[in-house]
Amino acid sequence: MTRIRRATKQDREDICEVYRRAFPASERQMVSTLAIDLLSEATSPETISLLAETDGQVIGHIAFSPVTADNREEWVGYILAPLGVMPGYQKRGIGSQLVESGIESLTEKSADVLFVYGDPKYYGRFGFSVDVASGYRPPYDLEYPFGWQAMVLNDSSPMQSNVKITCVAALRDPGLW
Repeated sequence: MTRIRRATKQDREDICEVYRRAFPASERQMVSTLAIDLLSEATSPETISLLAETDGQVIGHIAFSPVTADNREEWVGYILAPLGVMPGYQKRGIGSQLVESGIESLTEKSADVLFVYGDPKYYGRFGFSVDVASGYRPPYDLEYPFGWQAMVLNDSSPMQSNVKITCVAALRDPGLW
C-alpha cells in the first residue's frame, strides 16, 4: 500500500535518492538539487512537497511551487516540478497518485492555475492543456514549447492575454527549462 505524505527537511536524503535513481546521469544532480532547494526555500504561498512511501521506504516525490503572474495580486498559480518515482515502482500509478494528491491540495488552497513543463501525453490525462497555457508566457524560452501546459483549478478563468509567469528562486535557472 502506498501512502502519500508531506515531505520535511529530514527527508532530503531520501528525496535525492529518488532523483538519483529515476533520472539519467546527465540530469539527476540538477533535478535532485532542484527538489531540495524547493523543500528548503521559504515561499508565499508555501511550496507543497509530497512523498510516496511503501513499507516505510520513500519511492516517489513531487513538488508544487507558487508562481506569480504580471502583478495580478489576487491570482494564485503553481507549477509542478519535479516529479520522480524510483525505477522499480514506475508504471504502477505512483506518479499519478502524487500528481492527483497535489492537485487536490492546490484545489483546497483555492489555487487558480497549475502549470507543468512536460510530456503532454502523460500530463494531459490529468487535465493539463497546451490551450490553457497559451495565455501565459513561461519564465524562460523552452526547448520543447509543446510541453508548456496548464490546468484551471476551482472554476477560475484562464488569462486570455500574454501574461508573464515568474517562478520561485529555485526554478530561476534557464537550464531547467
